[in-house]
Amino acid sequence: MLKMAAEGGGKEANEIKTQFTTREGVYKLLPNSEYSRPNRVPFNSQGSNPVKVSFVNVNDQSGNGERICFNVGRELYFYIYKGVRKAADMSKPIDKRIYKGTLPTCHDSNTLTATAESVSLLVGFSAGQVQLIDPIKKETSKLFNEDRLIDKSPVTCLKWVPGSESLFLVAHASGCLYLYNVEHTCGTTAPHYQLLKQGDNYTVHTGKSKTARNPLLRWTVGEGAVNEFAFSPDGKFLACAGQDGFLRVFCFDTAELQGTMKSYFGGLLCVCWSPDGRYIVTGGEDDLVTVWSVSDSRVIARGRGHKSWVSVVAFDHCITSVQDREAPAEFSGSDEDFQQFNGTRERTNSGQSKRNSTDGRNLSVTYRFGSVGQDTQLCLWDLTEDILFPLPRTRTHTNVMSWETNGNSSVTPSNSPLPRSNSLPHSSGSSPNIHKPASIVDGVIAAGVGKFATLALHETRKERHQEKDHKRNHSISYISNKSSEKLNQIIGTRAGKTDTAKALGTTLCPRMEEIPLLEPLVCKKIAHERLTVLIFLEDCLVTACQEGFICTWARPGKVGLLPPQNPANSPSGTVV
Repeated sequence: MLKMAAEGGGKEANEIKTQFTTREGVYKLLPNSEYSRPNRVPFNSQGSNPVKVSFVNVNDQSGNGERICFNVGRELYFYIYKGVRKAADMSKPIDKRIYKGTLPTCHDSNTLTATAESVSLLVGFSAGQVQLIDPIKKETSKLFNEDRLIDKSPVTCLKWVPGSESLFLVAHASGCLYLYNVEHTCGTTAPHYQLLKQGDNYTVHTGKSKTARNPLLRWTVGEGAVNEFAFSPDGKFLACAGQDGFLRVFCFDTAELQGTMKSYFGGLLCVCWSPDGRYIVTGGEDDLVTVWSVSDSRVIARGRGHKSWVSVVAFDHCITSVQDREAPAEFSGSDEDFQQFNGTRERTNSGQSKRNSTDGRNLSVTYRFGSVGQDTQLCLWDLTEDILFPLPRTRTHTNVMSWETNGNSSVTPSNSPLPRSNSLPHSSGSSPNIHKPASIVDGVIAAGVGKFATLALHETRKERHQEKDHKRNHSISYISNKSSEKLNQIIGTRAGKTDTAKALGTTLCPRMEEIPLLEPLVCKKIAHERLTVLIFLEDCLVTACQEGFICTWARPGKVGLLPPQNPANSPSGTVV
């Protein structure tokens, strides 16, 4: 049972927090807004897949258009999400499904086609299948990889391609990603492939078939599972977090590798983009959060606060601070507010550091992101001007990796933000100064396989990356942080003479003393079981633990929207 206590009493190490304070104010847990299985009995999570949560807005005219989907064990639920407005009614799910023989592992709804009458929801499973369902109509329209002829390993992540009503991408524990079209079938025999593109430890194959069938493309990325992937805000780039410890960023449209990063130790488990597409944050088995600059293709900071594996990282798109020496100000705004501010920032930047604005004003930016882990802790981090815009320095070829796609054109200059539109990755509204070769995705969809017969294969030497499994009792955060040199020595000894050890001390994986080390703004224990979900919404943030409890934390000033809780109806073990 959950045993929660408010801040201020009991032993700090074992205390489950129900509120925490940041510079914006106090975030409070709303017990009335807790979602779980209808019986509210903690789920026995031994050997089960992580609890995952996804949201979709159906644009309901009543103003209550948010829908929540979550999986617990063999069960999948779809509810109206009332957030901070009204108490959750667990007795009335829109849809509930119980699966036999396989477990749901992840899910994603198509935001373009969602309405109050219909939602296209993809569900991935532990046996490798992908199901397309409509939880509102309670229909199952299609099952992909039904006979497991495409891939037999568990689905680790799946998402609709941004801006598309029919394309979706699926990652597997095998290390492969597959591009599907909902309009195509999968065929009754195992697919045949032909090589389309080859690069540094990745290959892309296209399906070899006389008729259109799934999958359209197969990406083989790194060694080991692709644990998570994320599209950039404009849909043009794809970031993959691998069990081999590498972050790989691709131009999704052309399948060109744009940049890489290596974890300090162990596999990468999660990845997310900043709202403006300038930065990527990863987390994993090194117990660290790592911030990677897209424009510079390098690690700019690490954060240490977790005591075990980091399972989820996410940016808070609603929290951005702006500070001016003449008139200090701070705001928490929407995406539109951030976009307006971002445009102002670019105009004042004019290619200079924020500390050297041409109009004499001293603007600074702070990004907020969060992380949760197997240590049951929630950490919030502020990425500040000192980290983002260090003192001016001369750039050299050793610390800046140019984003190139055709050998002579640079992609995404450091002072040109990625567009915040949600257009198709191959839309005409491309980023300025970006010149890309012909679109692979366009070609596969429009012309079929034959068009690729003349494509040159960019063959480069493949390097194999091997490393030993991460041991829980050797987590980085348990090692004394008094000496970064000692930490580096331990990691080097563990890695031996493998190729991955060579990355330590390079731009792929800087040593601990070579880059800034972030301290968490907030680090609180909020559950008894490992945390598996962190999602930032306009009025709240949502977390979930492996016991199957999905919790809503009201942002400062939003807690009053819910009526006071009746203690008699309080979930078992919670204290308001």
